[in-house]
Amino acid sequence: MESKDEGPPAPVQQTIAYSRVVDLSHVIHPGIVRWPGDPPVEFLEVAQLDRDGYFMRRFSMGEHSATHMNAPNAYYPGGISIDAYPVESLVAPAVVIDIRDRAASAQDYALSRADVLAWEEQHNQVPRGSIVLLYTGWQSKWADPPAYLGGNRSEGLHFPGFGYDAARLLIADRGVAGLGIDTHGLEPGQDTAFTVNKLVLGQPRVALENLTNLDLLPPTGITLVIGVIRLQGGSGAPVPVLALVE
Repeated sequence: MESKDEGPPAPVQQTIAYSRVVDLSHVIHPGIVRWPGDPPVEFLEVAQLDRDGYFMRRFSMGEHSATHMNAPNAYYPGGISIDAYPVESLVAPAVVIDIRDRAASAQDYALSRADVLAWEEQHNQVPRGSIVLLYTGWQSKWADPPAYLGGNRSEGLHFPGFGYDAARLLIADRGVAGLGIDTHGLEPGQDTAFTVNKLVLGQPRVALENLTNLDLLPPTGITLVIGVIRLQGGSGAPVPVLALVE
């Protein structure tokens, strides 16, 4: 008796259980913090209700402004652009590492391997395929651009971030899908070579900057949903980021 060809197996259906949703994105307006030299955020009214029957504005801003995601082509010739990220990579589990106490007394603090291992002693190993969010407390400085950046282009910037060795542990040994932070850079502001961004984006992983509301998240039990604006050829883009908390 001939066996029936049943065809390819049915795809595994995934479900996400959550009790609340947290918005991790800042509101965009002309007064937001900008990286030194980046273009301003501008809004221009192009249609009026009383004249045109509807209201509409045109806006412009840098690809790496507000809450945003960087793409590999920002640092690597031939790297993929923001519009090429597969949709599956934009939904991922996440964990939060809280370094507010250390960053409060050392504005250039860099997350260390020891910090990651200490976190894992409390919460188990960082899961493969997760996005690691670093809560530095800098989100509270967002309304004060000089404090948020901690300096300027000529004098250098000062804010905390992922140390290179910690990032390498997470990428190479834990196999994480990306990193995110509540400052304007994955690496501390004094790292002008963008070493952690380059490490993360050596492959098309997730690199999120200028997040907010990390204080509303637990260390584990989080799923991130990232809404990428698919700018053709973009080196990055502003993104809405939602956290689904179990």
